[in-house]
Amino acid sequence: MSLLETFALAVVVLAGLYLLALGGASLLAPTRASRFLLGFASSAPVHFTELFLRFVAGAALVLHAPRMALSGAFNLFGWVLLVTTACLLLIPWRWHHRFAQRAVPLFTRYIALLGLVSLAMGGLILAAVALGRAA
Repeated sequence: MSLLETFALAVVVLAGLYLLALGGASLLAPTRASRFLLGFASSAPVHFTELFLRFVAGAALVLHAPRMALSGAFNLFGWVLLVTTACLLLIPWRWHHRFAQRAVPLFTRYIALLGLVSLAMGGLILAAVALGRAA
């Protein structure tokens, strides 16, 4: 496996672990999780850091998807991350901030559901990596 493939694998695993941690925090410490989510796009540096991380995760999914179970779905998900990141890069960060300030409170009303979905997605990513490597 090349260095790039190893890096992509590591990023995909970290993305799965991040979703598991977000899911756990959403269920065990919902106020803290809500505060964390409200921090997205709170400043230009945070906005661009988020976009960089989304880009890296999307690219890693596209690169590693062929070696994962459900490869088509994860390839598509990676491309969705890449395209939406490109769109967010084209708009001023203040627009992203305004959108986040309106949208995040709507989603955090259902923080337990968000936590369950995050746990499921994180588990699915890690399972797809493990099953893909086993095949």
